[in-house]
Amino acid sequence: MYSNFALAVCLAFASVSPNADAFVPSSVGYLQQHGTVVQAPRAFAARRYDASSSSSVVVRMGDGAAVEGASSTLVRKPDSAVELTITAPASATKAAFDKAIAEVSKQISVPGFRKGAKIPPQVIENTMASRGGSKYALREQAIGTLINELIEPCLKDEHNLEPIGQPELVVGAEELAKQFEPGKPIDMAIKCDVFPDVKWEEVEGQEKPYFGLTGKYKRKPFNEARFNKALGDLKDKYATLSDMEEGKSLEMGDACVVNMVGYMAQDDGKTKGEPLPNAASGDNVEIILGDGRYMEGLVEGLIGAQVGDTREIYVSFPEKLRDKTLAGKKAVFDVEVLSASIRTVPEVTDEFAAQVRDGLTAESLTSELRKAIDEEDLKEFVDERNKALAASLADRLNCDVPDTIVTNQARDKYSLMMTDFRDNGMADEEIKKMISPENFLKYKEIEKPDIVRDFKVSMATDEIARLEGIEVPSNAVDEQMANLRKEAGDDEFDEAKIRPNVESTLLRRQVFDFLNEHSSLEVEYVDEDGEFDEQMMSKLAEESLEREKQLAEKEAAEAAAAAAATEGEE
Repeated sequence: MYSNFALAVCLAFASVSPNADAFVPSSVGYLQQHGTVVQAPRAFAARRYDASSSSSVVVRMGDGAAVEGASSTLVRKPDSAVELTITAPASATKAAFDKAIAEVSKQISVPGFRKGAKIPPQVIENTMASRGGSKYALREQAIGTLINELIEPCLKDEHNLEPIGQPELVVGAEELAKQFEPGKPIDMAIKCDVFPDVKWEEVEGQEKPYFGLTGKYKRKPFNEARFNKALGDLKDKYATLSDMEEGKSLEMGDACVVNMVGYMAQDDGKTKGEPLPNAASGDNVEIILGDGRYMEGLVEGLIGAQVGDTREIYVSFPEKLRDKTLAGKKAVFDVEVLSASIRTVPEVTDEFAAQVRDGLTAESLTSELRKAIDEEDLKEFVDERNKALAASLADRLNCDVPDTIVTNQARDKYSLMMTDFRDNGMADEEIKKMISPENFLKYKEIEKPDIVRDFKVSMATDEIARLEGIEVPSNAVDEQMANLRKEAGDDEFDEAKIRPNVESTLLRRQVFDFLNEHSSLEVEYVDEDGEFDEQMMSKLAEESLEREKQLAEKEAAEAAAAAAATEGEE
């Protein structure tokens, strides 16, 4: 995921931010080169919870022994956070304290006791306090053990919640340690972010809450010229030939068979020079008299010819001819007409359509062809379409996004921004001055709306895929992986990391295609001639002003960081 420098920035940020953990694995998300794509767990299902709940659990400590009587009370907080109060029973507090004593005894040296011997807890605490440690270090360690052992089964098994990030004690560990007594129950209040619920907004008149998405995007109008060419090519494929009457001359649309002998043209374009290579000449060559089919001048030179005629025809080879020795050159051909035929191109009728494929009619053939042409053209604008769908989809999902997710994703983007600064020539020392909690928090607030939107869209698409049974065929993933492997080279290709990203990207595309079929998007067709669009220009101007504002805020944050760093050096 990270370059070495981006990872270093992550570590540097973690070192200056007390609440940041550079190595907490984000349960969502992966970065792509120019943006964040947040991926929700594939197995995630919609859930509903009360604002608060309580339960009694049976958990297992690290040694595998069952502990009965632990109880927990959960209260929902904003931004998908919870406050979980766990009551650890007497047996659990004693076991955790004994474990702390055993672990510390192996590491600490106390005069009068050999290393690893059983040392009374008061002696250990006094020794640690005399060496500058906390008097309650053993109790703090026991509390940490209890949290690690109890929080996951309480959240997952009893409250059906998925914890995200690091839990945090409501009361400080040292303060809580003063209340801790081995062999007696203790209440521990813990704050933690949890994976949010999927809650759809009710939409009147729609079968499903994600149907009828609204929005607007622009694309080019239907390519009528491309459709006409495709239809013409199809009709040409089924054209029929009939013998031409004797004495009749060739016209546009007819066909003939000829012998051709070619010569390079001299400077005047008409005088024969050296003979052309055999590949440029030939016997029994079939020619269809139509525009744009052959080198310029050949068809025009055969118009009016009859069987038995030999004509001297002046041509120009195409500039983009694969044979560069002939590309753009002029030539002269002696062309003998051996036979001529009248070529009849069929009309688009039901009979013709049935020839193309059983069961087709003229209407369905035309409809299928238009759809194929339109879908091919749409590929150029599918990102704009999906952007409109995503904006509407995010509004249909009502969920709180945990701050842990926002922080982790913002930190990833912040790291990449610093990497970009470096790639653009900024010195490492200048970059380090910019890395501060204050600057990061400002950046996080700027990026938060986009992160929240992307996260909600990712949750929604994964949930829709689950509900609708949408799956990515393995061969489609294999095909994409093969293409990426070919581009990257085997030495730089990490399939284990890349494959989930590919699967997620393909799944999202399939979900968006599904949503588009059931959407009410408005399409604005924009002519290719580039007519002035006042509304679009106004919108672009507003977006430009907003970007300048955000850039100014970032620059102000960077300047403040640099000034603070300079003052610190002085």
